[in-house]
Amino acid sequence: MLAADYRGPRRMRVASKADPVIQHPRDAIVRVTRSCICGSDLHLYNGLVPDTRIGTTFGHEFCGIVEEVGPEVQTLKAGDHVLVPFNIACGQCHFCKQGLFGNCHESNPQATAVGGIFGYSHTAGGYDGGQAEYVRVPYADVGPMPIPDWMDPDDAVLLTDVVPTGYQAAEMGGIQMGDTVVVFGAGPVGIMAARCAWLFGAGRVIVIDHVEYRLDFARHYCPAEVYNFQSIDDMAVFIKKLTDGLGADVCIDAVGGDAAGSALRTVLGKKMKIEAGNAIVLHWAINSAKKGGVVSIVGVYGPTGNMVPMGNVLNKGLTIRANQASVKRLLPRLVEHVKEGRIDPKALITHRVPLEDLPDAYHLFSAKMDECIKPVLYPNNGR
Repeated sequence: MLAADYRGPRRMRVASKADPVIQHPRDAIVRVTRSCICGSDLHLYNGLVPDTRIGTTFGHEFCGIVEEVGPEVQTLKAGDHVLVPFNIACGQCHFCKQGLFGNCHESNPQATAVGGIFGYSHTAGGYDGGQAEYVRVPYADVGPMPIPDWMDPDDAVLLTDVVPTGYQAAEMGGIQMGDTVVVFGAGPVGIMAARCAWLFGAGRVIVIDHVEYRLDFARHYCPAEVYNFQSIDDMAVFIKKLTDGLGADVCIDAVGGDAAGSALRTVLGKKMKIEAGNAIVLHWAINSAKKGGVVSIVGVYGPTGNMVPMGNVLNKGLTIRANQASVKRLLPRLVEHVKEGRIDPKALITHRVPLEDLPDAYHLFSAKMDECIKPVLYPNNGR
């Protein structure tokens, strides 16, 4: 089969690899019809996540047709078109039983924190991902969901990560009616978090980024007030001036360690790797939140230390909530939101690319060229 092949930082190719096979009675083999490139993939692509090994097949956002199932899989059959959550979850461990599918204790040998994730570093289990023609799906009786007949597969593939991650970012914010919500980052997850903030009762939504075409997209899609941080001298002061001197009720970090906005932190976190990426957005979120406010973190940081202003967290009485989205828990309500037209996932897709052109798609997305918001790959010609 053809599949993504990571060759080192900023080096991707498409290579011929062995077809996956059933390895466990709860496995399924899925023929991929759509697979996204995610902002989290760019953390890997740029060399910011430890133990990302040469030869890895990336891709944690995909849907496809079930080709084969193991003997213990009762919920799927060959021919089903399914969306596959990016979490690999057993459904039976202590954390899965709490709905914390992103923290499954069985799917990742390194599971002191995150559970297994498709197509990510070996810190998340080392599973091959869906930027390929075929993929092995462990615990196939738990995660995958047949795509409803009425749903466009372009919508379905975004329900594997982008939509639930943005939704959970807003959910973790504990948004109350009328709250002011500031979202840092106008990538697909930040845009979706801003869109979903309205579903929880936000009275005002503000998006911060530095790429003008992304800000323009957020202005219309979310909709939101948008500001370019390159024109802002002091983020906390700026946000307080917008909020009667108080600060935001909820700040959402939808960027993580691949942030721009601080030359010093870029050197420390992205060049020297002293920090787990550039943590400037985390500083902005903590310092821009009002006393007693909430900081919600879905941006990805590497599993090492960051210099975080914990004194400000304590003295302001902030609540910090963070996690990988538990997609399976959220899918029922998100499917309803899509059906009722409250969320339009496929509107985020700006580029539809054959799998064979994957290296160009990574370059385009990473360099923010051609007004790219969300690229989707089409293995097997999308069929």
